[in-house]
Amino acid sequence: MSSRHSLRLDAHQHFWRYDAASYPWITHDMPRLRGDFQPADLRPLLDRAGFDGCIAVQARGCPSETDHLLHLAGQYPWVRAVVGWADLRSITLEASLERWVQASTLRGFRHQLQDEPVPATLMQDAAFNRGLSTLQGKGYVYEVLIKARDLPAATQWCQHHDRHHLVLDHLGKPDVRARDVQAWRQQLAPLAALPHVSCKLSGLMTEADWQTGHSAPLLPYLHTALELFGADRLMFGSDWPVCLLASEYAGTCALVEQALQPLSASEQAAIWGGTACRVYGIEGVNP
Repeated sequence: MSSRHSLRLDAHQHFWRYDAASYPWITHDMPRLRGDFQPADLRPLLDRAGFDGCIAVQARGCPSETDHLLHLAGQYPWVRAVVGWADLRSITLEASLERWVQASTLRGFRHQLQDEPVPATLMQDAAFNRGLSTLQGKGYVYEVLIKARDLPAATQWCQHHDRHHLVLDHLGKPDVRARDVQAWRQQLAPLAALPHVSCKLSGLMTEADWQTGHSAPLLPYLHTALELFGADRLMFGSDWPVCLLASEYAGTCALVEQALQPLSASEQAAIWGGTACRVYGIEGVNP
């Protein structure tokens, strides 16, 4: 893939106006996140890091979240795509999707599977699977947000849904505090072997022990992802503002830059934007 016209994109970040009831996952030990984070806050960070734009991803499980992100994308053209939320189990899913059919920036959906009591149970739910099949039939990307322990269940699930791109968020959230890269690699490899599954190099900083400041080696996890997925199925995401729990925006970029140093220019261009453009159908990259 030529990198001449590749957009440089942050493929994973969030916007919100904070209130505790809407964001129960923002707990009391996350004071840095208990505030508003808007496009005007992100744009200077993107500029300093040399990004052309971003992909805004849902942080609440409600249709109004999708509407809100689409509204922001309409105001700020550099929000190049939106990953929203819809109730895949709903009998009115088709109608929900129809209301967004004119929203050109809506390119995918996500459910916070990691917050389910037993994520594997929802992945086996017949209505949830019908909903995902509907999304794929309409050409929407689906993002898989799980923790490493659910990688085997996610692999089986993703095998059955191969009509369109699936994207694993945050490298499947490895337990980096356990410092067992090999065990995580064995969990991840079968999923990475599925050609329709891509992965975001995102969210790794906050899997470390950010509350105590005790660092864990993170580069081996990035190197493993590079080995298993290859550059053409990897994309950078800052996970801003969640990344601020552990690192400033520039530090999050610097970690990935360090991991990518051995790669060719075209491989680096893929991870910094080319893969995201291809997977999410964003104009601005050579085919």
